[in-house]
Amino acid sequence: MTRLKVWTWIAFAAASVAAATIAAVAQEQRAPWPSERFNPAQQRNTAGEFDYYALVMSWSPTYCSTAGEDDDQQCNRRDGKRYSFVLHGLWPQYEKGYPQNCRTARRPFVPQPLIDSMLDIMPSARLVIHQYRKHGTCSGLSPDGYFGLSRRLFSAIRIPQRYQNPFETQQASPSELISEFRRANPQISSDMIAVSCGGAGNRLREIRICFTRDGQPRSCGENENQRRMCSANSMFIPPTRSTARTDEYGTGSNSQSDSKDDSKRPIPRPRLIESLRGI
Repeated sequence: MTRLKVWTWIAFAAASVAAATIAAVAQEQRAPWPSERFNPAQQRNTAGEFDYYALVMSWSPTYCSTAGEDDDQQCNRRDGKRYSFVLHGLWPQYEKGYPQNCRTARRPFVPQPLIDSMLDIMPSARLVIHQYRKHGTCSGLSPDGYFGLSRRLFSAIRIPQRYQNPFETQQASPSELISEFRRANPQISSDMIAVSCGGAGNRLREIRICFTRDGQPRSCGENENQRRMCSANSMFIPPTRSTARTDEYGTGSNSQSDSKDDSKRPIPRPRLIESLRGI
């Protein structure tokens, strides 16, 4: 081997070692600390492994006060309908913390007919899709099973008339709202429901009602700590201002069999949105 070839080979080898060293240092800098790599909370995101459900019902006027013109489907409809409570989602919970985005055997795809079937109580196709991907996948249920259970639990809750279709701004304390829901739903005790508020004037954001895995009311976990969710003495409750006079979710009687006079039809029952835990 000539001297030139020897020196060329030595230079190439030195450059290769330097490159490998730089790559190794970069990889080490990107690698998580052991506590991050083996975080138990992250390892628990397993479909079907959770402690209870939280049925989340959000106050649509609070959402629409910020979304406004940007959300035609829920907040800027042309048919006169406005929503009061809407179904945000059904969240699998641990006693403290919650799983999310769990892996499933199949791609977490929500068929369009199923999306359409939920829009009466979840007036956002994007919300329906997102809720299944983030929370529904952790239930261990198929999209049909998850949304079927969501509807069943939602439909089992009676909304106090005061919150069905208010035309005027209201004020209420969290404890007052909880008491009203308990009177309308005797099966719910005070430890099974929590209220969230926030933003300008401590606006009502959502209520959560807790259920067992098989859909029976049960006490909530640490996630629904009332002091943390809303400790205000009074909440501002924006009005619905609905001009729609009929709704399949009426207040008990069948609106089709009531008087033909629209003014005598029952006001719409709330459609249970999206509060902020990250949609």
